[in-house]
This record gives sequence, C-alpha cells and structure tokens, in this order.
Amino acid sequence: MTSTETTSTDTRDDALRAVIAATEAAVTDSPDRALALFRTTGTGGAGVVSDIRAGRHDLRVDEPPALGGQGAAPNPVEYALAALLSCQVVTYRFWAAKLGIPLDDVSATIEGDLDVRGFFGFDDAVRPGFGEVRVVVDLQGPATRERYEELRAAVDEHCPVLDLFSRPTPVTTRLAD
Repeated sequence: MTSTETTSTDTRDDALRAVIAATEAAVTDSPDRALALFRTTGTGGAGVVSDIRAGRHDLRVDEPPALGGQGAAPNPVEYALAALLSCQVVTYRFWAAKLGIPLDDVSATIEGDLDVRGFFGFDDAVRPGFGEVRVVVDLQGPATRERYEELRAAVDEHCPVLDLFSRPTPVTTRLAD
C-alpha cells in the first residue's frame, strides 16, 4: 500500500469515526433523533418502465425483454441486489473504522435466484421473490482472517439492507384515496 492510500484510508476512517461519535452523541439522550424516514415516489412510463425519485436522485427501472421491458435500466430485483451490495460496502467501512480493523478496500458479488413462475402466478407454491441470495465479500488490507471474520459478523448483525433481506419487515399496502 502506498502512503497516499494509507492517508486516504486513514482520512476515511477518521471521518467515519467522527460520524459515529456525532451520531452517538445526538441520539444517546434523545432516541427519537435516531429515527429517519426515507421516501421514494414513482410513476409508470412506457411499457414496464418506472421513473423513481429517491431523495434528490432520479432512477429509471425497466425489465429485460423476456419480462416485457426494453432492458433500458436495471430491473427491480437488480436494484434490490445493488442496494444490498452498496449497503454491505458502507457497513464494512463503518464497522472497520469503529472496530479499528484496517481495511483498504471492500468489494462484493451478490447473486439471487428468482423463479419467475411465482411472479407470473404459474405456480402458487413458488414465492415471487428470491429463493436464495448469496453474498461474497472480498476484503483487502493487512488485518488477519480472524479480524475480518469479526468484522463480517458485525456487518451481518448491523447492515440495514441485509436485515431487510433476512428478517421479516412489516409492510402495508393500500390504494391512494
């Protein structure tokens, strides 16, 4: 690792530790400050395209031609996998900094198996979502395998999107008034 990479990693870790400390200070005496609301809105476009607004960001969602789309953008389940992957990266970086585990870089590959018979209603015994999701994380840095296993356990316990994938989350749906 070069001195520039060391400085960059140290700066990133210092910044993350500062965020952790500031957040802890803000929510310790006032747990209501820990609650955050995230919102997305969207409309259907041509074909099966959806145009989504997430915070200040615009996203386009489409399906591949085999599912009635043009393949002009990732489909919803690809975005779900991307959300899990990016949340893993962020959570690894935060927890490495918090635990003092040196981490130069993190990358991941995530695969999900989806049986379209569930989506199309061809077989009610088949769930419409992923049957299985596999996450493989590659950590680069000078720490031992044991320290990276400690980090993995902390990330598995605290990654918000992994939590969404692995534990039931209450969801309500309704038609607008």
